[in-house]
Amino acid sequence: MCQVFINADPHLYDCRARSVRLHGVATSIRLENLFWNVLQAIALRDDMSVPQLCTKLYDELIDTRGEVDNFASFLRVCCGRYLALQLSGGIPQDASIPIASLNAQRVLASERWPLPTLSRPPQARAA
Repeated sequence: MCQVFINADPHLYDCRARSVRLHGVATSIRLENLFWNVLQAIALRDDMSVPQLCTKLYDELIDTRGEVDNFASFLRVCCGRYLALQLSGGIPQDASIPIASLNAQRVLASERWPLPTLSRPPQARAA
């Protein structure tokens, strides 16, 4: 099982810091390349750059929550949810469909958290 994960391209889990301006203030965000790749895919769907996407997410998070405790963690969760919502059908796989055009309530209704627990055969539990 672990070979599926261990044999990942090491470049994917290398960290990279990018400078992003949030309301005129330069901020450094450090994420693994995999997350930068997913953020790029999300941004492209809505004709944005990654810095523009980060600014939009930051602003909407401030408007909703009033503060940002750990923006890098928030971005990682956004990436995971984006991929999970694609798997559940809430976000179409077709990257030409902008996320802004989707019905947010319908997308959220497709979300499956916590993930369902799969029953394992007895021999797998004993191992």
